[in-house]
Amino acid sequence: MPDAPVVSLSSGRVRGVRDGAVDRFLGVPYAAPPFGSRRHLPPQPPEPWDGERDATAFGATAPQSPYPPALRPYLPTVEIGGLDILTVNVWTPADRPDDGALPVLVFVHGGALTRGSAALPIYDGTTFARHGIVFVSVQYRLGQEGFAVLDDAPLNLGILDQEAALRWVRREIASFGGDPTRVTAMGQSAGANTLAALVAAPQAEELFDQVILQSGPLRAQPRKKAGRMSREIARRLRIPLSREGFGSETPSALVAAQTEISAQATPLSSGPSVAVTVGEDTVPVDPLGVLLAGAGNGIPVVIGSTREEYRLWFVPGGTLDRIRWMTVTLARLASGVPRRIVAAHRRRNPAARPGEVLGEIVGDMLVRGPLTRWADSRRAGDAAPTWVYEFRWKSPIDGLGACHALELGFVFDALDSPDAVALGGSSAPDALARAMHGAWVSFVVDGDPGWEAWSSRHPVQAFDADGGHIDYAPRADELAGLPTR
Repeated sequence: MPDAPVVSLSSGRVRGVRDGAVDRFLGVPYAAPPFGSRRHLPPQPPEPWDGERDATAFGATAPQSPYPPALRPYLPTVEIGGLDILTVNVWTPADRPDDGALPVLVFVHGGALTRGSAALPIYDGTTFARHGIVFVSVQYRLGQEGFAVLDDAPLNLGILDQEAALRWVRREIASFGGDPTRVTAMGQSAGANTLAALVAAPQAEELFDQVILQSGPLRAQPRKKAGRMSREIARRLRIPLSREGFGSETPSALVAAQTEISAQATPLSSGPSVAVTVGEDTVPVDPLGVLLAGAGNGIPVVIGSTREEYRLWFVPGGTLDRIRWMTVTLARLASGVPRRIVAAHRRRNPAARPGEVLGEIVGDMLVRGPLTRWADSRRAGDAAPTWVYEFRWKSPIDGLGACHALELGFVFDALDSPDAVALGGSSAPDALARAMHGAWVSFVVDGDPGWEAWSSRHPVQAFDADGGHIDYAPRADELAGLPTR
């Protein structure tokens, strides 16, 4: 193939494809396939290969099922068969220095730890590579392959996969023109949740130099609660809660059982789910507690959320319309939310329906409240800067508003990708995409996204159709005294 770029790695040579000014290398193994004797064990180094490995197509995706029917119009699924699921994809400028001087951005996708893939069109790294950034996306184990809670297997294997991928970047990225001392990690949703656990870990600075966390919880669940899904699967399939028991079933059988159990839950129920689990060396304690105590203070952070995270979960399927004020009251009492917080929401928006008030409170408890507390904790001492944002542009599609994941098309400057169109329609503002993508590029390249860093004034960069502006301490009365659990 003419002009096919070839890169030499410690495990062998890979041959990618040149597309204009960008070279692309897809499906490059950072670890061995985690099946057979390696199933439900920490990731192992990839087997070396002879000759040139074809790196022109995405590797296999982690075992998963499509999203539930109500979400499928908005959240696509890519499924690629095969066992080699622990791979990375690299986009790098075709005209790059030989000394590995370019900044690096490593992206970890979301999907509730059960779905998602780096092969989704919206995650194409070309737009970052055009700005002189080496962009890397990571595939990791999901569901019961990556986050099962078994009696005799390590916890949080999907996080161990991500750690292995980040260490691979430190070792190998210079071969793609990247600087291994200028690595930014970026995660969205579940990807931000897992990266937050790594920021809280003692080895965080061995893995990356700065981090972007988009709409991700900062907490993990206790082992007993996090293990409900695995225990229910074991009960249904009549297998031991062990490596041998789960290893006796195919990955697709575990996915099917997990999907059946999840289908019985609602956005308001507390049924079994897949979660980051507190326990063992990977996540020894709840990440939020150690982050508030100063873990990760040496790492610059961009963190934020969308204005109406809840709408992606409450609008499809009609949950938003079924919630009544009595539901809000019962949920408030069960969660320990003070009555005055509900009153604050209603003062700001007297026309809000009960589902909207409850959704906002749930989003604040899961994401906005914890991230604000963490940003505040980093104001003291010599902590690295923190920048906080909120994405506010409202999608015109089906009442989704400024919902969870809507910002991705703007961050990647990929509004014409089918994923972005599904959530935001075909007329989303290009100027906002240029502004948001430009801020992320600026942070990766220069260590500053271009807006005021967090301080006692609580500056929040509000990304709306105007391209972005600063709000100071927005809706502080809705967060004051809010439990974060």
